[in-house]
Amino acid sequence: MPDNKSNRTKRTAPIDTTYGHLQPQAVEIEKVVLGALMIDKDAFSVISEILRVESFYEPRHQKIFHAIQTLTMEEKPVDIMTVTEQLKKEGAIEDVGGPGYVVELSALVASSANIEYHAKILAQKSLARQLISYASLIETKAFDETQDIEELMQEAEGTLFSLSQTNMKKDYTQIDPVIAQATEILQKASANTGDLTGIPSGFTKLDEITSGWQKSDLVIIAGRPAMGKTSFALSLAKNIAVDYHEPIAFFSLEMNNVQLVNRLISNSCEIAGNKLLSGQLSDEEWKRFDVKVRNLMGTPIYIDDTPGLSIFELRTKARRLVREKGVKILMIDYLQLMNANGARFGNRQEEVSTISRSLKGLAKELDIPVLALSQLSRNVENREGLEGKRPQLSDLRESGAIEQDADMVLFVHRPEYYRLYEGTNGEDLRGKAQIIIAKHRKGATGDVLLRFRGEFTRFENVDDSYSAPYSGGGEFIESRMNQGPSIDSIPPFDSISNPNDVPF
Repeated sequence: MPDNKSNRTKRTAPIDTTYGHLQPQAVEIEKVVLGALMIDKDAFSVISEILRVESFYEPRHQKIFHAIQTLTMEEKPVDIMTVTEQLKKEGAIEDVGGPGYVVELSALVASSANIEYHAKILAQKSLARQLISYASLIETKAFDETQDIEELMQEAEGTLFSLSQTNMKKDYTQIDPVIAQATEILQKASANTGDLTGIPSGFTKLDEITSGWQKSDLVIIAGRPAMGKTSFALSLAKNIAVDYHEPIAFFSLEMNNVQLVNRLISNSCEIAGNKLLSGQLSDEEWKRFDVKVRNLMGTPIYIDDTPGLSIFELRTKARRLVREKGVKILMIDYLQLMNANGARFGNRQEEVSTISRSLKGLAKELDIPVLALSQLSRNVENREGLEGKRPQLSDLRESGAIEQDADMVLFVHRPEYYRLYEGTNGEDLRGKAQIIIAKHRKGATGDVLLRFRGEFTRFENVDDSYSAPYSGGGEFIESRMNQGPSIDSIPPFDSISNPNDVPF
């Protein structure tokens, strides 16, 4: 008579997971997927973009999938026999449990009908395991008192960003719905009497060329020191948010939010920046301040002055702003002050290339324009003459990738800074700025002439009338963006602008 007690003791007890955690896994589904791959020659093409070798939890399943992957890449048939031979060639047949286990896998399924659904389950499990692994590593390092916390945060950001990028897959789209979408956009554009298909800049001539800032575009606004890049960006922000009521997010990596708002107040109220700093306003200026500052109240301008902003942080914040505040355009001042999530690069050019590429990806993901300010190299200073001082695409500092990734490149250029007062057509350039559209993927290039009022950090259409007389007192606040050799003095001129009014 068999000993029932003995049999009971030999029975394997189930694992109690009450006080522990198993790694996310789906071993049975792994078997089903591998079996389906061996009975259907077209199955691999269905899951090739979903699964990788590391997507499998079982080591032997990883080796079998690698063998299937190799056979497919070599355009060889995939079945029980070929997979077994490939495993033998790789010296892994015994590691997977011999030919018998391969046969066992193929016998589990009758068709590959649900392989895509099963593959997505495995991909989710794999992603969960990676997150656990990264989290454990960060936790271990966080307990290490010798570890620099700032560096650790950068590393954590970089790792998560890399993980999300790796696992962001967008499927192809048949052309019909895209044509329908394009037709809808065209119909809306035809109904738009203003002929603008994007967000207006507020500058008439610029909008005529660009048709407004377009969705998913990366726009680079570049220039040499003291050309007025930030002033131009602020004028754009004011026009977009105050005049057209479009929500805008302004990421200022250089100035804090109070400095930025002071410049915005100077721009909107037409009060010299030095007077706002000193508080010495005339009665008329106080009245103008009281009236026009109300126009700024409640406007959909969202400012973030986080220093050393990373791409990962920008992406997270931008997503939330778009979702919660309905932001329609992003502005970044400026690109070179960003960092690429603590990742290690061989040189600065590689890092800037990563930042530029990520900004373009962000514009596409959120489907909104992204305007980023950028530096120009000193090559401009070494060239002579009106055309020589004119910025070129090759002057974009630190990376040719900026030019490649950008849908539009604009240069802010003030010839009078270089004591050049007359254009090629004889036009008076004193108190004027050229907005040079050097690259435009969706349209024409060309120059737009704007009036520059440095005392108010303000750009205007040339044909706009002044709403306030200038009473003197410009200022120049040194910018990190503007470091390096520059012209020692600002050329005098007798037009409306004050010769001491140099933009920030």
